[in-house]
Amino acid sequence: MSLNSQILRHHHITLSVGSAQEDYDFHTKVLGLKSVKKTGLYDGHEPIYHLYYGNDLGDESTLITCFPFRQAGRMARRGAGQVKTLALSVPVSSLKFWTLHLKSFGFNPIYLERFGEALIKFAHPCGITYELVGIADDDRKPYSNGAIPSEFGIRGTHGVTVSVRDIENSAEFMQYGWSGSLSNADGAFTRYEVGSGGSGTIIDFEHEPDLLQGSWTYGEGAVHHCAFEVASLEAQRDVKLHLESMGYTDVSDRKDRGYFDSVYVRTPGGALFEATVSKPEGFMIDEAYEDLGKSIKIPPQMQSRAAEIAAYLEPLKY
Repeated sequence: MSLNSQILRHHHITLSVGSAQEDYDFHTKVLGLKSVKKTGLYDGHEPIYHLYYGNDLGDESTLITCFPFRQAGRMARRGAGQVKTLALSVPVSSLKFWTLHLKSFGFNPIYLERFGEALIKFAHPCGITYELVGIADDDRKPYSNGAIPSEFGIRGTHGVTVSVRDIENSAEFMQYGWSGSLSNADGAFTRYEVGSGGSGTIIDFEHEPDLLQGSWTYGEGAVHHCAFEVASLEAQRDVKLHLESMGYTDVSDRKDRGYFDSVYVRTPGGALFEATVSKPEGFMIDEAYEDLGKSIKIPPQMQSRAAEIAAYLEPLKY
């Protein structure tokens, strides 16, 4: 397998959000996604939820994962050097429905066009920008709990937008380090696609040279990282070695995240990317299908404090 085929598509995108209940209601009741896992942040010792939303099984490129940080009181600073926008794929015929649906929940969707795509822009309750992009042909199967008609449901991720002060270094990284293909430009936006291209593979860079640097630490109100699927641990190792051979030495060792294995790289524009390999069992490694996302799964390194952590974390009403 050539390196050019190893970065396949988005795997998940991870946000640092506000309260757990606010986030849960936004993703399950407003956007109509499925809660596929409730666990905790695997890094550090502080008890923080890690909430996963996606389609019925939480397939790659349908996943949004969230760390609610309001309980801990930690705030982020949005700015350059971060993923700033999460775009999700919906049928183009559904945009009118979504506009009315979002307004009924008190959101203020704005209609835009970019790269020839119609989209509506709005914000997560914690302030992170979301977009619903109208796509004519996306065969990813949406989850439907009845709140959103299945024919209008979210198919998965479409793209992310990364804010950068300098575009040249990011272009070099995408082309030679992350096997991205330059596909288009629209004003301050430059589009790259990985793998086979199309919805679920897109990385847009917005050139904002005068925007101050945003924070990189955990904290409410900013995207933490974007993860990309690779096919195997061998492919993941090859990506890591390739990046290091180019001089990108800010590449992590492999980290076991319970449901997938992760290698992180701080890109030259500042955004954190991840090369991810799913475990064969996926989210059913510790829960049966009918129980997915119904109870909290305490990370292994915190098992001795399981009762304490479960009692501390903000209770969720489903």
